[in-house]
Amino acid sequence: MTFEEKNERLKEIITLLQDKKTTLSEAVALYEEGVKLSKGCLKDIKNAKGKLIEIQQIIDEIEGE
Repeated sequence: MTFEEKNERLKEIITLLQDKKTTLSEAVALYEEGVKLSKGCLKDIKNAKGKLIEIQQIIDEIEGE
């Protein structure tokens, strides 16, 4: 699942959690799914940040030559 897909699903979960028709057991399951998706998004962001740092280091090396 891509970052964008996870983010979109999180938005859906928020909407469902705000719906007064959602039962407690459904809300708990949605919350759990949301936590897992949030962790996945944070991992994706950290990975992207690491790649950007690597690219910047390469650029810095090239510019230093």
